[in-house]
Amino acid sequence: MIAVLDDDEPVRKALVRLLRSAGFTARSFASGGELLADWVGTRPQCLVLDLQMPGTSGLDVQRSLRSSGEAVPTIVMTASDECELLDECMAAGVSVCLKKPLECAELLAALELIHVYRDEERPLN
Repeated sequence: MIAVLDDDEPVRKALVRLLRSAGFTARSFASGGELLADWVGTRPQCLVLDLQMPGTSGLDVQRSLRSSGEAVPTIVMTASDECELLDECMAAGVSVCLKKPLECAELLAALELIHVYRDEERPLN
């Protein structure tokens, strides 16, 4: 399952539709606090996080998870070109940074790059 975090509802819905149409299970969250509060029940195989959000940002979520020992491949989306922010993302363990507005193919290529399995590809344990 891929967790999508964005405070913009139409963006969340579009990303979840895209991911599901590409064969992934996806679930959306409107805030970083919502995702962190449901972390134990969710346990996604990948995070797609909006970097700049009110309250708990995508970067705050990544830092919180990393400090608690959680290592989940993470794709960050941002409209910002600030190199400083991107450097902070990489230091926090973000796998890929994508520029908004996203191209569908770009997001799907990033998932492939970090080896996120589609539902039908997931190995059986």
